[in-house]
Amino acid sequence: MGLGATLIHVVVALGLQHLLDLAPLLANFLAYGSAVSFSYLGNALWTFRGQSRGLAAALRFLAVSLLGLALNQGVVHITVNVLGWPFAIALAIVVMVVPVTIFALSKLWAFRPS
Repeated sequence: MGLGATLIHVVVALGLQHLLDLAPLLANFLAYGSAVSFSYLGNALWTFRGQSRGLAAALRFLAVSLLGLALNQGVVHITVNVLGWPFAIALAIVVMVVPVTIFALSKLWAFRPS
């Protein structure tokens, strides 16, 4: 699920930036939002099936996702706005850092067994 969510995020982010000329932070924000829905459903129904579900797991996943969004946006801001590097480089860094963090927090906390 993580690979699918990551692919959705990168394709949507680059598409929004290139096709609609959106600023990197806005394109990244919208793309992250599109990937989170896929990620939650995939994790709840497939990756962590049989483990904790329901409102409590959904709220913990929301907290993990918001932390991931903050980390994601921070990397994009520093890479693009502070260092002046291309958005694609920022996304490459995001792809190496954020999914691993989200998976670990999802496994250890958001979808922990009841």
